[in-house]
Amino acid sequence: MSVTDLLKDRKKTAFSFEVLPPLKGSGIEGLWETIDTLAPFNPLYINITTHRSEYAYEEAGEGLWRRKWIKRRPGTVAVAAAIKNRYGVTPVPHLVCSGCNREETEYALLDLQYLGITDLLVLRGDKARHQRAFNPEPDGWPHAIDLQGQIERFNRGLFEDGSAMERKPENPFTYGVACYPEKHEEAPNCDTDLYWLERKVQAGAQYAVTQLFYDNARYFDFVRRARERGIGVPIIPGIKPLRRKKQLTVIPQTFKVDIPRELARRVDECGDDREVERVGVEWCIGQCRELMEHGVPSIHFYAMGAADSIARIAKEIY
Repeated sequence: MSVTDLLKDRKKTAFSFEVLPPLKGSGIEGLWETIDTLAPFNPLYINITTHRSEYAYEEAGEGLWRRKWIKRRPGTVAVAAAIKNRYGVTPVPHLVCSGCNREETEYALLDLQYLGITDLLVLRGDKARHQRAFNPEPDGWPHAIDLQGQIERFNRGLFEDGSAMERKPENPFTYGVACYPEKHEEAPNCDTDLYWLERKVQAGAQYAVTQLFYDNARYFDFVRRARERGIGVPIIPGIKPLRRKKQLTVIPQTFKVDIPRELARRVDECGDDREVERVGVEWCIGQCRELMEHGVPSIHFYAMGAADSIARIAKEIY
């Protein structure tokens, strides 16, 4: 069953979360600890992020340095398969334009098909650290909607070179996309941002997951405007509790979202990060309860570095 089919079968708001693949060479035990912390709340699915390769420099001797590509968090497809095998929960790996060309994407789709993993979250992904603006790889896709096109062709049994598969996939890929209640940082305005969400839904996206937010009014207004445009797919709110005082500046800079004045005041008054964590949990409990009262299909938690806080929230609301 696809994520949207799973959501249709629910009579109450579902629980899901997102994890990072382990750092290269660090082992998978830390990931299992995160999932074990949150598994008691019966996640409907678990997302696994994909991180692009980045430039790194290594000493080459005689005062010279060599530039090389390194992927610090490899293994998204393998981690998805491991989660499916260990927990029996639907894994949803991210498929991104960032750092990938069409051939690499095609091989990823083949691997996922062999593993019986057919749910995806399709994203453009972030620009590389050395880039001032996003640039696709040679023979890569510039936008998520272009990547959707490759997936849809694969579903119809076509490779990117135009040749036909001997056997069309029996279980086609289904996928969600990202959306932004406070507007994508590169969008010139909110209407343009919604226009592209509408296009992505028309191209085959079955649901959308929001960027994290701390003001429910932004989410409710976004959903209202999306429905007015005829966008009828589930729009799943993304939530991440604050845990550190420095996040008052880091999160708005990184994710281009506002921290509500009341939340910022309460965090600013905290004496240490333990108090910040308590405030962050309390704020998200209030957020989630209001979202559930409005009948959201699911609440999706960004678990990176916040599993303990999310467990405290989930204990109160599920």
